[in-house]
Amino acid sequence: MKIGIIGVGAYSNAMTLQLYKNNKDIIMWTESDKVMTNYLKDNCVKNIIPGVELPKDIRVTRNYEEACEGKDIIFILSAAAFVGSICDEINKYITKTTVVCICSKGIENTTSEFLSDIAFKKLKTKNIAIISGPSFAIDMANNNPIGLSIASKSKKVITVIKKVLQNDTLKLRETNDLIGVQICGAVKNVIALAAGMLAGMNYPESTQSFLITESIHDIKSLITKLGGNPKTILSFAGIGDLLLTCTSTKSRNFSFGYLIGSGATKEEIDKYLSETTVEGYNTLKSIYKLIRNKKIKMPIIDLIYKIIMNNEPPQELVKFLINKK
Repeated sequence: MKIGIIGVGAYSNAMTLQLYKNNKDIIMWTESDKVMTNYLKDNCVKNIIPGVELPKDIRVTRNYEEACEGKDIIFILSAAAFVGSICDEINKYITKTTVVCICSKGIENTTSEFLSDIAFKKLKTKNIAIISGPSFAIDMANNNPIGLSIASKSKKVITVIKKVLQNDTLKLRETNDLIGVQICGAVKNVIALAAGMLAGMNYPESTQSFLITESIHDIKSLITKLGGNPKTILSFAGIGDLLLTCTSTKSRNFSFGYLIGSGATKEEIDKYLSETTVEGYNTLKSIYKLIRNKKIKMPIIDLIYKIIMNNEPPQELVKFLINKK
């Protein structure tokens, strides 16, 4: 199989290492002059993940045509905000048989569309899949056992992706619930903001578990209302990713929430946002807009939005949990 990877961030590197176990014909696309310069100098991708190098026979390019044309599968690993523009760029280089697998988590900010819907709308291929689940890049790169959900309307697409990606340390569980998997992957980042706030206010793991349990019920309800399968909350993409993101200081969403909960200044918060990609911050705006447009009640999202965007005190979160119906 010929594989193109869009993105060379930490998660892209980790995913590429997993793909390399079964496939040696891999090329990565980057927009970064620095990454490209370093690759040409060292003939490998270095220092994206501390201590991890990609093999020298993995190629890197800044050219979409080189990364996508003639490839059997293209993996998109970018921030959710860029998936639409990437689809616009790559569409001219793919065919109706190309498989496109989106590993980004989130909802498009402007339109509040799911990433799969954007791909179906913009790409000539209908062979679309979504991968999501509990997986920090460093853990995947170090070959720790990891389980992910893979969602597609096509059984053939799932079979192809499992063939190239599933291996001795990475397990894929399949589903056709594109909506549910994407809701879980997006909303868990928002809930992680709240989990970080609780930690920042010095509340213990018991209170964090309180938040996670209540959130599971709310996410399950949201999946149902948006046409997904409520059982998806029990998957790797659901409770698996929610637990990981809401309980680990490795999570940038958790760390950002911690800043707010611990009383950081506006300058400190703005600095963190300018230096770090916090998907939960962007997704919060998208999911808030989505539920309002759909006239769906999700009070936990409303409260997190008020705390982060309108400077409500984070202590309101605990009051909310106690009084929640």
